[in-house]
Amino acid sequence: MSETTTEMEVVKRGINELLVEEEFVEKLKMGRPLRIKAGFDPTAPDLHLGHTVLLNKLRQFQDLGHEIFFLIGDFTGLIGDPTGKNKTRPPLTKKFIEENSETYKEQVFKILDANKTKVVFNSDWINKLVPADIVKLSSNYTVARMLERDDFEKRYKGGHPIALHEFLYPLIQGYDSVYLRADVEIGGADQKFNLLVGRELQKHYGQKPQCILTMPLLEGLDGVNKMSKSLNNYIAITDSPDDMFGKLMSVSDDLMWRYLELLSFESMEVINSWRKETEAGRNPKEIKVALATEIVTRFHGVQPGKNAKAEFEARFKQGAIPKELREVEIKLSEGQRTLPQIIKQAGLTSSSSEAIRAIVQGAVRIDGSKIVDKSFSPSEGVYVVQIGKRRFAKLRLS
Repeated sequence: MSETTTEMEVVKRGINELLVEEEFVEKLKMGRPLRIKAGFDPTAPDLHLGHTVLLNKLRQFQDLGHEIFFLIGDFTGLIGDPTGKNKTRPPLTKKFIEENSETYKEQVFKILDANKTKVVFNSDWINKLVPADIVKLSSNYTVARMLERDDFEKRYKGGHPIALHEFLYPLIQGYDSVYLRADVEIGGADQKFNLLVGRELQKHYGQKPQCILTMPLLEGLDGVNKMSKSLNNYIAITDSPDDMFGKLMSVSDDLMWRYLELLSFESMEVINSWRKETEAGRNPKEIKVALATEIVTRFHGVQPGKNAKAEFEARFKQGAIPKELREVEIKLSEGQRTLPQIIKQAGLTSSSSEAIRAIVQGAVRIDGSKIVDKSFSPSEGVYVVQIGKRRFAKLRLS
């Protein structure tokens, strides 16, 4: 961080919104580390780079000397966050939540400093509340206010059911802020309503209301939709170094700047200088290589980052086949002998129709030779199959 970079510039980098900025400035003047809270419901066992946008912001606050509370919503996960859902979401099981919580902790400390992070579970205090406490908590918010939430409003007007326990989710998430006496809560842009509930509840409990910092939802590899496993446009932080590097190199030149702002730890001063250099003629691929190397190094280490860069350059500049190939054994049977069917069965494409398109477009090679006949049926043997520039597999057909 350069000496000219101010604390507010770091805080506001890449954010969606800061509420209320004047109050936040006053909190900074208190002369003590701020209590920064971010909650994560352990709904999936692994994280992708879209999730790390928020984690990166926590790390920035950490580097500025503030106190970080990484809250795992093991209790709220049992309720299920209705955000963006058009129907009641089934709750998670306790065993599933416990397993995912452990996985979360392993992954987040690739970004956060474990020695400076307080990992807390909201079941520790929510389970101590008695029914009268829940009734008192619920009395602080009206049904009318709940229905101001966009997804609740749409479901109500559309005649879709809303279970009563769904109203408890934002209330309990808000109570977490009361219990932790949070100065600031960080969340995704789609969490704004829930974060505001925490702010209001703190007022009811006689606390100074938390400021709210919302982060944008990172676009996936398609550059259009938010990064999501269901859309298969994601980069998992558990991806292999080569896969992670290759996926980052596949993003468009325009999307690259968005990724640099939200994912890179380079200063905006440096990033802005890179932008000027590309406008003056520098190849943006060089900057993309720097981004990919930084991200792979963060999650896998320095040497794997260097190796992934070398592997990428060998594969894409010299046409080399990866040193380590995933091996797949396929038993040929009647009706399953054509190349599109084999490619799909090997997991190189999601469907036979996608495989056919790749063949027609000249993107499929077997042992280095381009295959353009979609009805081609390979015989038994061992083959190296390549789809495009990033998908390889060694197939054993028998």
